[in-house]
Amino acid sequence: MSERKKVLITGGAGLIGSILIERLSDRYDITSFDLKEADGARSVVGDLSELDVVESAVAGHDAVVHLAADRSAEAEWESALKNNFISTYNVFEASKRAGVKRVVFASSQHATGGFYLDEPWKHIVDGEFGKLTHGDYPLLDETCQIRPDGYYGTSKAYGEALGSYYNDYHGLSSIHLRIGWVVSRDDPTFSPFALSLWLSHRDVAQITRLSLDAPDSHRYGIYYATSDNMWKIWDISRARSELGYRPEDAAGEEFVLAPPPPRDR
Repeated sequence: MSERKKVLITGGAGLIGSILIERLSDRYDITSFDLKEADGARSVVGDLSELDVVESAVAGHDAVVHLAADRSAEAEWESALKNNFISTYNVFEASKRAGVKRVVFASSQHATGGFYLDEPWKHIVDGEFGKLTHGDYPLLDETCQIRPDGYYGTSKAYGEALGSYYNDYHGLSSIHLRIGWVVSRDDPTFSPFALSLWLSHRDVAQITRLSLDAPDSHRYGIYYATSDNMWKIWDISRARSELGYRPEDAAGEEFVLAPPPPRDR
């Protein structure tokens, strides 16, 4: 049996990090890097904005799953600069120096969130499903224009570009997942937007596993990552065909407007 991959998860104490530790620890030797210790995995406590600290944490790992960031779509510039832009550079640079084979980057649909301003997709965001016919409107795919809807979305587009540079000029493979909405209680029925963007716990674990296990010849890719939701905006066909993604979950159209769960605010 081949040796298990050693995987560092930045933000391992966060929501998605906790899900991956719970669901993938039987497959990989996982270490968390975060501002606090994570449950269920070896933990390194440190600040991603400090390159030497990141380089020390990355050393000895085969792959890095980079989740840590200011995850607010409305992040202010100073926070996004430190926690998203500088920290993402540090992860790629440290991975290059340490000889890491692949970075799986948690990008976001907010890199293209400007499309939410436009018809027909804004009707989905607003829950106006009656203005559309299911299956009879265009889905947006990875060929669409970059249209960030804030500094957070801009930082995610930057991470995708940085990954392309490190692949072409430094031989570091990277796969970029434009993650939808992972909900702490795994129930998106509190808003129509959540129904559209939902990525279930088992689907986020699956697509991360597929990204980590993609062959070495798979050097770079960008993929929308949601469950197979009824009123989706983003096309997941590329993830299906290139990664073998087969979502197990799908949100319907029933919702009752309510605030997001506390951990998702």
